[in-house]
Amino acid sequence: MSIGLGLPIGAPVSLLTWARRADAVPFRSIALLDRLAYGNPEPLITLAALAGATSRVRLQTEVLLAPLHRTALLAKQAATLDVLSGSRFTLGIGLGGREDDYAAAGVDQHTRGRRLDGQMSRLRSVWAGEPYGEGVGPVGPAPARPGGPEVLFGGFVPAVVRRVARWGDGFLGAALPPSLMDGLFRDVEKAWDAADRPGRPRLVAQVNVALGPDPVLDEARREARAYYGPFEYTDHVVNGLLTTERGIRDAVTAFRGIGADEVMLYCWATDPDQVDRIADAVL
Repeated sequence: MSIGLGLPIGAPVSLLTWARRADAVPFRSIALLDRLAYGNPEPLITLAALAGATSRVRLQTEVLLAPLHRTALLAKQAATLDVLSGSRFTLGIGLGGREDDYAAAGVDQHTRGRRLDGQMSRLRSVWAGEPYGEGVGPVGPAPARPGGPEVLFGGFVPAVVRRVARWGDGFLGAALPPSLMDGLFRDVEKAWDAADRPGRPRLVAQVNVALGPDPVLDEARREARAYYGPFEYTDHVVNGLLTTERGIRDAVTAFRGIGADEVMLYCWATDPDQVDRIADAVL
């Protein structure tokens, strides 16, 4: 099982340092979340910069809110990033639920699921080199990975499980303990088999972490609370932040026990020394 790092969004200028340090130790992936009406750096542009600063570690969106993006441009951006990174790019996709993000993009939030399904059909056809439509040729470049970059779907509803089986390479689950994530993992595997997909889906879990002195932990809690905002599950997320080596190791062990292929340890505080602290704890 692999370990990845979710990068903090509070100080974009520090992300090159985070990426280089993660590239130097055995983390498999680094990832960035996506919002529009928020102060986070745009993930695809940022990951392109991080691709040039690294040589080994994979680059992942966790998750990109695909319905906010124009489909042809998203296909081109993802393929370009796949090429420039040497096929190190994973496109994690989700829907999100923030009204302000959809308002800023001018997209109807209530049709986001249907929009995503239509996008996936188009993305796969573009990455296969097919014309985009009548009178429109292919949208290049061709991705480095045949058929397009690896695609993971994140979420909790049955439609996500169906999307993994139809369009994806795997599933990304966040904010659930291993006891509940186990059921989602098994649902994804059953849907995959029912769709007669070869092989098996990639199963990825995400947990929120912070390691360091009290100022680092306090910053992590502030950043997480600001991001999630005044929602009923915000306290659950903030209080569930793992802040000890033992707690992080136990979570990694538990997710390994339910068949996770990778655990993403999402960092909210901006101190890059966390890269080495976490590596010492779990790698």
